[in-house]
Amino acid sequence: MRDLDNSSLGQDAAEYAVPADLAAMRVDYGVAHFGSGDDTDLDETWLAGGWEPLLRHWIEQATAVGIAEPNAMVLATVTVAGGTPRPVARTVLCKGLSSEGVTFYTNYDSAKGMQLAEVPFAAATFLWAALGRQVHLRGAVERASAESTAVYWRSRPRESQLGAWASQQSRPIASRAELDAALAATTERFAEVDDIPVPPHWGGYLLRPDEIEFWQGRRSRLHNRVRVRVAEGRQVVDRLQP
Repeated sequence: MRDLDNSSLGQDAAEYAVPADLAAMRVDYGVAHFGSGDDTDLDETWLAGGWEPLLRHWIEQATAVGIAEPNAMVLATVTVAGGTPRPVARTVLCKGLSSEGVTFYTNYDSAKGMQLAEVPFAAATFLWAALGRQVHLRGAVERASAESTAVYWRSRPRESQLGAWASQQSRPIASRAELDAALAATTERFAEVDDIPVPPHWGGYLLRPDEIEFWQGRRSRLHNRVRVRVAEGRQVVDRLQP
């Protein structure tokens, strides 16, 4: 592993360095600023039909206003390597949404896959800053069925399928050239194969949330927070102070 010093970041990096007063950075949330067209405060009654319809609606609204990858979510898992539990977060794409939970796909041998094998619980956050909205989900995680994985795999572009075979996700590699060479070799391997099979080390996970929180930014930091707790097929909805 190479150590990097400031000089390796580019000789002219200083030209682009702009002093930032992080403590002074803030946004006064509200419809006037975000222009979402929704001046209605998030209310507990919006969850009367369950959490999934509202989450789906918010994703659709984010899509409608042109937010890039509105299905992106920050996924947090836990690693117990070294004996001390530590949280690990990264961004993934939600590729399935139902009343059961949210589905995402990855390499089972990746860091997140190994962590989920150790501790099968996770948290996920959808953030649409341009709309002043967030949704947090927390709960148990299980592998998706082979059938659902196969259906999604067939929908992926061929280049993405080849990448899944070529990459030993989360493992160190000497250079970008070596990664490109692995992809070239994989491309040649499947050159005569019309339907590339699902790798045995790749598939889906279903996060079944038992707690879902909807967040709506409001002025003076008096944000709206409505939480849904799910247990034994029933849901309890309450409002949290910001």
